Amino acid sequence: MSETDHVSGRQIAAGRVLAGIGQDRLAKLANISVTTLRRMESSEGPASGLPNNVRAVKAALEKLGVRFIPENGGGAGVRLKFNSSEVRRIATLEGEGGIVADDDF
Repeated sequence: MSETDHVSGRQIAAGRVLAGIGQDRLAKLANISVTTLRRMESSEGPASGLPNNVRAVKAALEKLGVRFIPENGGGAGVRLKFNSSEVRRIATLEGEGGIVADDDF
């Protein structure tokens, strides 16, 4: 994983709460199981799991406006790029398309 991929389980959990979505919704957006997400969120230190899964969760949260703040000596954290009503609107739009599947062409 690259430096920018390092994210803690607590950052994932905090980011999800800031975005106002549940574990079921985030797992669906990241295309992982809820069990995998729970394991990530309960990790002490860096989020546990396959690097692709951690990146998928981080990317899903970033689409909802969550910004991950690196340690940089001041303490790692998360913040929202958007206000809470904008985050809810983005989450609604993300879910309107249904399940992504291969085309039949």
